[in-house]
Amino acid sequence: MDYKKIKELLDQKVVQYNNKAFIPSDPISIPHSFTKKEDIEISGFLVATISWGQRTTIVKNGFRLMDIMDNSPYDFAMDARADDLKKLAAFVHRTFNGDDILFFVEALKSIYQNQGGLENAFATGMNDGDTDVMNAIIHFREMFLRNPHLSRSQKHIANPVAGSSAKRINMFLRWMVRKDDKGVDFGLWNSILPAQLCCPLDIHVGNIARRLGLLKRKQNDWKSVTELTSNLRAFDSEDPIKYDFALFGMGVFEK
Repeated sequence: MDYKKIKELLDQKVVQYNNKAFIPSDPISIPHSFTKKEDIEISGFLVATISWGQRTTIVKNGFRLMDIMDNSPYDFAMDARADDLKKLAAFVHRTFNGDDILFFVEALKSIYQNQGGLENAFATGMNDGDTDVMNAIIHFREMFLRNPHLSRSQKHIANPVAGSSAKRINMFLRWMVRKDDKGVDFGLWNSILPAQLCCPLDIHVGNIARRLGLLKRKQNDWKSVTELTSNLRAFDSEDPIKYDFALFGMGVFEK
């Protein structure tokens, strides 16, 4: 494997896709419609949660969800009345239904009231010496699931301990943590470092990573996330997940 040539290719593709032209067709367009930190966080978390299936449908349903939440997701989560929640209960995206979204909104309210917000709910799970966000995700999941919920809703919060690649949570963390001047990722959070992020691994990223020799493992699970992220850190130890743009872009837009 010629790592130098692969790095050159990936660096070119990062420039090609990590720019504002990437935003309109991507779920990140939903949090980009807000300016308040809490609105960006909550809209980003919710749309990342429903980010599976056709991207056009994800974006459409993400904006529809924000419309139901009066385009003020933080205020809605904190102050929604019974009539507001009734409207929310009608929301469906694939297997994510009204019961799930009602639980998510109640859990988010609890996190902002009792845990200091989403950033703190992840960051307090980080231990000294952690090189990645696995413990942060595990801790967040435990906090989130403390709220009353149906067992069916647990599947929508990924569990790395059970082997999940946690693609959607890793994508959300990329949005919140990565900092650059390109205008795509927000870089709102300072308590987790970009170097600690893990690559959001879906079928597109996995296929391209394997073709380039950056991923040997066949399953798209947490072990594969660790393997791929380790190889990406060899290209840029401070900002390895910028290469998500390259791998995803090549997989989705260039097939």
